[in-house]
This record gives sequence, structure tokens and C-alpha cells, in this order.
Amino acid sequence: MVYKNYINGKWVESRDGETFLSINPANGEALGELARSTPQDVDDAVTAARQALDSWRQTPAPRRGEVIFRAGEMMMKRKQELGRLLTKEMGKVLPEALGDIQEGIDMTFYMAGEGRRLFGDTVPAELPNKFAMSVREPIGVVAAITPWNFPFAIPTWKLMPALVAGNTVVFKPSSETSILAVTLVQVLEEAGLPPGTLNLVLGPGDPVGNAVIEHPGINLISFTGSTDVGRSILTKTAPTLKRVSLEMGGKNAILVMEDANLELALEGILWSAFGTSGQRCTAASRIIMHRSIKHRLTDMLVDRAKRLHLGDGLLPTTDVGPVVNRAQMEKVHRYTQIGVKEGAKLLTGGDSYGGDGCDRGFFYLPTIFDDVTPEMRIAQEEIFGPSTAILIVDSLEEAIRVNNGVSYGLVAAIYTSDVNKAYTAMRDLSVGIVYVNAGTIGAEIQLPFGGTRGTSNGHREAGQAALDVYTEWKSIYVDYSGRLQRAQIDV
Repeated sequence: MVYKNYINGKWVESRDGETFLSINPANGEALGELARSTPQDVDDAVTAARQALDSWRQTPAPRRGEVIFRAGEMMMKRKQELGRLLTKEMGKVLPEALGDIQEGIDMTFYMAGEGRRLFGDTVPAELPNKFAMSVREPIGVVAAITPWNFPFAIPTWKLMPALVAGNTVVFKPSSETSILAVTLVQVLEEAGLPPGTLNLVLGPGDPVGNAVIEHPGINLISFTGSTDVGRSILTKTAPTLKRVSLEMGGKNAILVMEDANLELALEGILWSAFGTSGQRCTAASRIIMHRSIKHRLTDMLVDRAKRLHLGDGLLPTTDVGPVVNRAQMEKVHRYTQIGVKEGAKLLTGGDSYGGDGCDRGFFYLPTIFDDVTPEMRIAQEEIFGPSTAILIVDSLEEAIRVNNGVSYGLVAAIYTSDVNKAYTAMRDLSVGIVYVNAGTIGAEIQLPFGGTRGTSNGHREAGQAALDVYTEWKSIYVDYSGRLQRAQIDV
């Protein structure tokens, strides 16, 4: 089956008819062919979005919200089907895939409600017989560029607030998970989105992503991916003053203090380090342990990691699925070699895995390093795989310094039974998200998502904060005095 682009309300082949394959990372099987877009396809999509913009932004926001709500209802009915497709195309185990779908459903319903809110402000005017207020307006045509690790949830983070606010969208998903993107657009089409409101272009970053980024008809780019690509997007768009919202990498840590519940911490570490095979921007790739509990917790962690079962994510016996492709598997292994060369001690894992029916997929063993120092590359750089590093500290203050001593600032977690330590960490951890006595993964859609330093360029996904990305503020003054009143002068 060939999956097509969606432009101006029609499913169309790419201009040159070229296609690419979507591959199941658990077994290497082809799931389908997809249109490989050209820059002309991108131009067609932008043209359609611009033509649809006035009609969509003038559609009353409650009506826009109703379309999105219907899409949420359809997602609910198709949750199991969507989850299984996600596992096949991306690789994460089915319970996690269903969680990915549920997060998309949650975001869809949440943003549907904004159709009857989209709050502005009314404030007192400083002059008599004068009214003052502010309202939100759409920015225009939004480009949503999304990654493969959360191929359903993250697109909804971008599409739903953009659409409910009255923008039109050009959606460019990862080429690794494009079938799921096609399915999401089909749901929104069936829910009643007008032609041109949402357009889908499939294909790799070069040339498709670059054509989207550089197109003069796009007003805002919302991107989730690596920090290197995000930095490149800023450079390319600077001359046009295009709005850019970037959600990028992380080098997240779990701090385990001497008074922590170690059994609870162990569960949080395993879930945060090896859930989704470590392919989350929130994955815990550093475990910062207090020296007094280091040996006990390390032994517990290594024992449990060795017993995690690798396999196809659709099998109920699987704990850890594949990484997304061969290139990602090789990248993780290069970091293993870097860690060994730097002098870190490999406690378990450290290699690809081909046993138990995994020989045709891209599997990497859960990997744990000890004797890691903060300046090592495996303690500084994002690996994006099932690999984590143990660092030892002697105090909470040192743990916070080590956590903050990287170029990312997405999420950190602390395990402690001391409320004073918890509040100190909440204050001093330089990240966008803090967990207390929980792992680093599991954000909820009603709060802002994003980070500091190399993780973000200051914007946030999700919650009310997302609306600030996709709307302009307009301040309005109505003077009904019947005479000239000069602000700050006639007071």
C-alpha cells in the first residue's frame, strides 16, 4: 500500500512519484510505501494552507474546538488499533504505545476545550469612558515538524493548539513513523477539518524538512528533535524573522539521596532509563547517587537490568523493544565504546542483541556504566538509547551542581524522604520539569513541557503555555468619551 501526501483536502502522490519504505524495527519487515515529497509538494501544501487561512481563522473558535473534539472521540474508539500500529512502526512496547495514544487523546480533548476559552484580558483603563482589553489571534501558517519517538502524542501537542487558535498547518512528520502520521491526519479529516486547513508532506529532512523551514509562506516553525538540528533551524530562519519554537535534547538525571526509598528509586530508574529503550528526551541517562547507598542501589539496578526481556513490542513478555533503526543502534554502541575508552566501568549490556527472535531487528541491551565522572562525554551528551551512567556525590548540593553541569535542562528527579531536601531541589535544579519521588518520564498535558539551556529556545509545549506559541496578542482600546484623550497626559 502507498500512503500519500494530504494537500488541500486531497490525498496525492508526490510530484515526482518517488516513494520510501516504513520498516518495523523489531523484524525489518516493510509496513508500506509512502510518498517521498519534493520541494514543489511543500510549496503546494503551503499555498493550500495560505488559501484556507482566512476562512479558518474567521470560523468561530467554539466551532473549531468542536471539530477537534470529534477527532478526540474517534481516537478513543480506535485506541487499540492506533497503539498496535505505533508499536509496529516505532517499536515501543504496546502498553507504552497505548500511553502515547492516550496522551494524544488527552491533548486533543484539552485543546478542544480552548475553543470556548482562548482567554484574553480585560483591564481597567486609566482614562474615563475608555475600555481596554487584549485578545489572542492566530499567527498564520504553522509548520509542525515532529520526531519518531512519540509519533502520535507530539504531533497532537502541535496540531491541536495551532488549529484551535485559528492557524492552518503544514505537518512534516519523521520519515520513520509516517504511516501513523497519515492515520492521524485521516482522523482529523473525518472529524471535519476543511480542505487546506491541515496539510501533510512526507519524506526525509533533506529535502522536505529544509523546504518547509525555508519556505517564505510559513509564519511559525514548531520543531521537536535534536539540538543540532534546532540550532540549524534558527540559523536558517534568522534572516526572515520567522517565529521558531524548539523542543530539543536532554541529559536528564535522577538524584538518589541517602534517605531515599531505594526500592521506589529502583523502579523509577528502570522505567526512566530503559522505558521506550531510552528513546525519550526525558530519559534518565544519569543516575546521581549519594555515596552511602551507592553499592546497594547499584547491585539492585544491575540485577534488574539484566533480567529485562528484549523482544517485539507486541509480545506481552517484552520489557524493552528495539531502537528505531540500525543507525540509532550503531550510535548507541559508539557511545558505549566512548564510555569504555574514557575509563568508565561497564557493568552490564554494552552490545546489540540478536537472541530470542531478535536477530532481524535493532535491539540494544540495557547498558549501565559505573565510575563515571561529570566531564565524561557519556555524562554530558545525549545518547538516546537504553544506556545510563552512575555518578557518585557526597551531598545534595553536589548532586544539584552535577545535575546542572550539562548543556541541557529538561527534567530532573530526586528521591528523598526529607521534605527540606525536596524543596531545595525543587528550587535549585535548573530544569523545566522536576519530579519528587518519581522518575523523569510521565509528564501530563495540562502543564507546560520544555526546558532550559540547550533543551529549548524559551517556548513551552502543552498546557496554557502552548497557546502563547500559536497566538499573537492584540491589545484593543475603545474610547467612548467623544473627545480626544491622551494616555499618560490627560490623567
